Amino acid sequence: MLSFDDQRLTLPEGGSGERMQVNAGVAAMRKTPTPGGTQISQVLHGETVVLHHEEGEFGLVQSEADRYVGWVLMEALSAPVLDVTHLVQAGRAHTYADPKITAAPHFTFGVGAKLSATGEREGRYLRFDRAGWIVDHLLANADTVEDDPIAVAMRFLGTPYLWGGRDCLGIDCSGLVQIAFGACGVSCPRDSDMQQAWLGDPVAGWDQLGTLQRGDLIFWKGHVGLLVDSDTLLHANGTFMTTMVEPLAPAIERIANEYGEPLEARRVDISKCRGVEPDWLTPRR
Repeated sequence: MLSFDDQRLTLPEGGSGERMQVNAGVAAMRKTPTPGGTQISQVLHGETVVLHHEEGEFGLVQSEADRYVGWVLMEALSAPVLDVTHLVQAGRAHTYADPKITAAPHFTFGVGAKLSATGEREGRYLRFDRAGWIVDHLLANADTVEDDPIAVAMRFLGTPYLWGGRDCLGIDCSGLVQIAFGACGVSCPRDSDMQQAWLGDPVAGWDQLGTLQRGDLIFWKGHVGLLVDSDTLLHANGTFMTTMVEPLAPAIERIANEYGEPLEARRVDISKCRGVEPDWLTPRR
C-alpha cells in the first residue's frame, strides 16, 4: 500500500511557504531544476502551488491540487493568488491580446485551466487577469462541476501523448484520468499507481462479460485507461503517441507485451466522492 507521505507528495521541512499561482499557459514540473530535467507533471494556468525555495531559474513547489512536488520555472508563477471566477470547458481555447478574432493569441488553454475575470466585457469576449480575452461560450463559472468524466476525457481525443502531461497540447494516461475526474469535482491523485491505490473501489469479477461499465478505470503496472462502455477503452498511450479509443480486448492483448496483464478495474462513485477531501490530500507538508 502506498504511503500518504510518498516522496512524490512531500516537500522538505521549512521553506518559504509562499502561495503562488501559474501565470503561464502551462508550466512543466520537472524532476531537477534544469531546463532538460524530466517532466514529471504539469501545473495549469490558474492552479496554485506552495513554494519551498528557489534554485537559479527554478522553484521547488508543491501543487495544492494533488500535492505533487517538483521544480517549476519561477517566471511561470505569480503572486498574489487571484480568486478563480471561471473554468475552461472547451477542449482547446485561445486567449487573445484584444477582444477580436484577428488579435494576437496569448495562450492555448484546455479543460483544467482556471481564470480570474477582470469584469471587462466586449461583446462575447471576457477579459482575464494574466491571460487576456476569451470568448465566453468556451467557459463556465468557477463552481461548475460536470457529471460524466468520459465526456470530459473525450475532449482530449487526438491530443498527443506527453510524459507528465496534463494539458490540451499533451497529456499522459494518468493526467487524462486526473483532469476528467477533476472536472467532475473528484480529487484525483497524479500517478496511475496512486490512482489505483486511492481512487474508487475495486470491481469484483471485472474480467467477466458485462461487468465493466462506462467510467470504470482499468489499471496495468504503469498504465491506466477509462472505459467508454464495457468493451471500449479510452486512453492516452505511448504506443500510438495519442489519446484514442479502441476495443478493449485487443488493447489488453497488445498492452500485455509492454505492461503485462491488467491488475484490476476500479469504479468511482462520483456522487460520494464529489467535493470530498480524501485522506491522501490532507497530510500536507
